[in-house]
Amino acid sequence: MEFFVLLFICFAVFAVFAAIHGHKKEKERQAALAAWASRHGLYYHADKVRGFDDEHRGFGFLRGGSNRYAYNILTGTNRDRALTAFDYHYETHSTDSKGRRQTHHHHFSCLFLAPEFPLKPLAIRRENFLDRIKSTFGFQDINFESSEFSRKFHVSGEDKRWCYDVIHNRMMEFLLAAPEYSLETDCEKLAVRRKGRFELPELENALAFAHQFLDNIPKHVTEN
Repeated sequence: MEFFVLLFICFAVFAVFAAIHGHKKEKERQAALAAWASRHGLYYHADKVRGFDDEHRGFGFLRGGSNRYAYNILTGTNRDRALTAFDYHYETHSTDSKGRRQTHHHHFSCLFLAPEFPLKPLAIRRENFLDRIKSTFGFQDINFESSEFSRKFHVSGEDKRWCYDVIHNRMMEFLLAAPEYSLETDCEKLAVRRKGRFELPELENALAFAHQFLDNIPKHVTEN
């Protein structure tokens, strides 16, 4: 009995220590984001903001689960392009074998970058096992001349001709060499995200990637 009491005490102490450590790390991350925003002339808002899913209706990934909100939001311009970078939270629920409801918290980082030219809806992400299963039943994404690119990426869009114009050979090479981001566009902006949250160096890399992606779109596409 004493062993279990001691075990419970050790677990409680560990949980408190982990919570304090996590809170400290979050404050350090927020301070780094605020300092980075100040250096780049951006506005930083740490608190929760709801309604991002309504404000950015073109992006379905903002409508998953419940209790949705953005936080650690950076807004302003970068290289004359409107920038919004943020962390995002949503909840899903499940029931265990004893009928107890469990809440699962999901967090990821994302940035929006608006170019000086109009876009069309397009989604590019790494292909997964479920995509391959679907393809056997005829659910095909957009395929390209590069078999390597078509094998590694799942691409969808409303205007297939526009998608082919955007994802030319040089763009395919760029995406194959890049980190594993998920990209989506609506008619106004590009969204770049990944699983989990960006640490500051990762945010800088994602922003550089977003600019490069937009810069690689051919002029005959941007001028139409």
